[in-house]
Amino acid sequence: MAEFSKRSEVTIETMGRVHNPSGQGVAAFSAKKRTDAKPTNGGPPLPHTHHGKPIDEHATGKIEEGSSRRNITRKKTDPASTGRYDSRNKKQGGAGKGKWDDPMDGSDHVASAEPLDENDPLYVAEEDADPSSYILSSGKVADELRHSGAGPSAYDASNDKAVYGPMLTLSEFKIRVSDAVREYFDSSDADEVVRCIDEMKCREYHPEVVKRAISLGLDAEPRERELVSRLLACLHPNPLTDEEMEMGFEVLLDSIDDLVIDIPDAKAMVGSFLARAVVDEVLAPAFLSNRNNTHPGDCVVEKAVSLLSREHCTARLEKVWGPGDGRPVSELKEIMDQLLKEYLLSRELDEAASCVRELKASHFHHELVKRGVKIAMEEDGRDHASESSSLDAMAALFKFLVNNSICSEYQVSKGVSRLRKILADLKLDVPAAPKMLDEFEEMARDGGFLHVSGTVGEKA
Repeated sequence: MAEFSKRSEVTIETMGRVHNPSGQGVAAFSAKKRTDAKPTNGGPPLPHTHHGKPIDEHATGKIEEGSSRRNITRKKTDPASTGRYDSRNKKQGGAGKGKWDDPMDGSDHVASAEPLDENDPLYVAEEDADPSSYILSSGKVADELRHSGAGPSAYDASNDKAVYGPMLTLSEFKIRVSDAVREYFDSSDADEVVRCIDEMKCREYHPEVVKRAISLGLDAEPRERELVSRLLACLHPNPLTDEEMEMGFEVLLDSIDDLVIDIPDAKAMVGSFLARAVVDEVLAPAFLSNRNNTHPGDCVVEKAVSLLSREHCTARLEKVWGPGDGRPVSELKEIMDQLLKEYLLSRELDEAASCVRELKASHFHHELVKRGVKIAMEEDGRDHASESSSLDAMAALFKFLVNNSICSEYQVSKGVSRLRKILADLKLDVPAAPKMLDEFEEMARDGGFLHVSGTVGEKA
């Protein structure tokens, strides 16, 4: 007998709705249908229970008659709802310790705030009685002004309130001033800085402008330091008065020890700022003497006094930040001529290299090469000798500059090319100029600081 013949017959009752979509012949079952239990003592029938609860509480219910689909009602769920589990009743781990039921924004304290007591010594009837009469203040100075009976210094349109004292806090004011000074370094527009300070309406913090501007200039190049000196002259006497300017330098001098940690030359540069401010009539000369009396032995003040004691100090302090302060090209050319002539007299390579570095004009070094070779030719005279001492010294200088990465080979090549284009005019003063230029190029190639000569074009 075959094995499949021993199996029970597959009928509609055993397969259900899968093979019988209509459900015909399948016994209907409903959760409402209960099987009454027979009483043991002849009493009324009792419903079936499980752990003390009726069985029908957890029973499954059929959605429609004649269907095998079941609707399972889970625990802790309202039977009247959709049947989905309500996660709001979960403890969310840790026995509900991490669950926040009450707001944490302080609104519960605000709502339960006690009314103001009229007997409080700090109670002011004309202000505390009306909640709309509150004012904005930004420190102890504002509170003193308010209680002294002084009028408001400004009006905040956004909050519709009167403001006593500065409009900003000190930290906010410092950030605004720093941003304005950095933008001034790019635009060189001092009027914009003056306008910005006027709009902030924080006269109590005006001495901080001096400190912030000079501190940013100390960490920058000579051009920025020259701009700071010009800015201080534009800020005086409006919006910064004499007292505010002096107070700003006082704050700067008191914090000089902190500046020296980051900027070792801070004392010498602050002394130059002091001397330049006296020359520009931003500070009175009496400020230095008063500071020297209260703080004897201050090296910063002594530096400023020594700069002011030199001959022609006014003309010298106008150029106190060196040739790299953004001066015109004509002045830069004059400084180059002085530098090269002084080098031919002293032959000090290190001193000449330091002066070239202070020019802060690496893009203009080709002019230095051109003028240097030309001066060397003129120094050697009209007749070319076998040994050109000035020309050799000039070749040694540019070799030293290239080897120390102060001047590039491209700038040397461009300078020689520009000099060759004016050779016809140079021959009128120095007849041996072409031969001397060829000799310089040969020394440059042998020295390794000129590889290609006469290939760099000149922009007229």
